[in-house]
Amino acid sequence: MADPSAYTYPSPLAGWENAPPLLDEKAADGKSYANPQTGVLSKSYKEFTDPLDNGRRGGFDIHVYYFQKNPSQLQFARELWQRIRLEFPELRVYKFWEQPVGPHPIAMFEVNLFTPAQFGAFIPWLVINRGPLSALIHPNTVDPVTGEHNDERDHTQRATWMGERVLLDLSIFK
Repeated sequence: MADPSAYTYPSPLAGWENAPPLLDEKAADGKSYANPQTGVLSKSYKEFTDPLDNGRRGGFDIHVYYFQKNPSQLQFARELWQRIRLEFPELRVYKFWEQPVGPHPIAMFEVNLFTPAQFGAFIPWLVINRGPLSALIHPNTVDPVTGEHNDERDHTQRATWMGERVLLDLSIFK
């Protein structure tokens, strides 16, 4: 994983400095806090937040890994790849690799997500249906000033894993 101290992080409250103070009132469940209702949903329900790519690359890549020399994982992965293509035809699903490629040290296939709705539908589905396989969920970010991508940070510090983490070969990003 990338060293978090290598990056800067804007305050999560940037843009909300003048918001009214939050109250300590509990919600109806008696445990969580009652949040002030504005009647307006966050724009993050409709589009990915900056600096995520809302364009051609899509906001998130999902890499589903399997051990290519393990016959049961190979079969499960191929069936999962087929099922995703059948159930989620609107998603971009790439080649079913039967050997390592790029920074990925074992075989995998990739799925791109373009909207928060796709993310909200596909990720819970994958949590339940990924079986014995691991999955890397990483954002595709774009620097708002330079337009450049930071693939290393997206694959490390900003990444999320389902199942066991697979050690990536980050030398490709150097």
